[in-house]
Amino acid sequence: MLQQISFVGIDVAKDRFDLFILPSGERMSVSSGEAGIARLVSRLLKLGPIKIAVEASGGYERRLALNLHEAGLVVYIVPPARVRSFARSLAQHAKTDAIDAQMIARHLETAHERLEPFRPDTLLMRLSALSAHRGRLIAEKSGLLSQRDTIDEPMVCAMIEDRLSVIAKSVAALDKAMRELVNATPRLKSKWHRLCLVAGVGPVLATKLIADMPELGRVSSRSAAALVGVAPYDRQSGRSNRAGRCLGGRKQIRDVAYMGVLSAIKAGNNPIASFYRRLRAKGKPFKLAMVAAIRKLITILNAIAKTDPAFKT
Repeated sequence: MLQQISFVGIDVAKDRFDLFILPSGERMSVSSGEAGIARLVSRLLKLGPIKIAVEASGGYERRLALNLHEAGLVVYIVPPARVRSFARSLAQHAKTDAIDAQMIARHLETAHERLEPFRPDTLLMRLSALSAHRGRLIAEKSGLLSQRDTIDEPMVCAMIEDRLSVIAKSVAALDKAMRELVNATPRLKSKWHRLCLVAGVGPVLATKLIADMPELGRVSSRSAAALVGVAPYDRQSGRSNRAGRCLGGRKQIRDVAYMGVLSAIKAGNNPIASFYRRLRAKGKPFKLAMVAAIRKLITILNAIAKTDPAFKT
């Protein structure tokens, strides 16, 4: 007789983890320290066949997910927005840690066949952390540059210039660290160089794709575009058939891909630029043409990753 699978939802906070287990309805709360994680793992190992969903929480979930994976448990990391949408579909508008844990478990029970299990890769996690911090510094730089144009106070202007100088040095140090990490790892180096051969893909985008889109080449072109948030979803009901709308996706990749497409357009003689100009010539608005061009770029990269030997290692 097959054992029934238990579905475990874990809501993550800085100091505590709240659990809900289906179908038993058991609840549990432990501290987020090493002792709490050890207690949690010990309890889950006694449940028999289980699947576990951990809500992404700005990095607080990472250590827990690693410990669960190392214990041989199947773990999924789910976006909070997706869980919240699922809760609303059940008319569950109240929100507490205990309720969130239950909603995570119920979402996992419903969607586990469509979710990708957590498979940690230490090198990719390092690369992702470096790339993410670079993105934060670039965002801070953009904000400071905007402020600098509107501020006349000499002392504030001097402080802004000092901070911009520090950011420039930090970005350069991060770029160097990412280059060294990629070059020291043959499987990453071959992927990185292959991606950079495509018009619109520079070192920053290649690094971002390798670090934060491990699905590249393992999913359909539409799924790859959806992961980046540039795949329009149909909106048809009865006689109404509105234009598709892009939703969700990994904004950090989309933002870098946007700049890559702009570079390709400026460069001129390449498939992305030609595709973009054809759309504009047909009267398509700038924003729509840009989204379509990003989708085209991701589709090309996904096709390359499916067939190129560099991505088989």
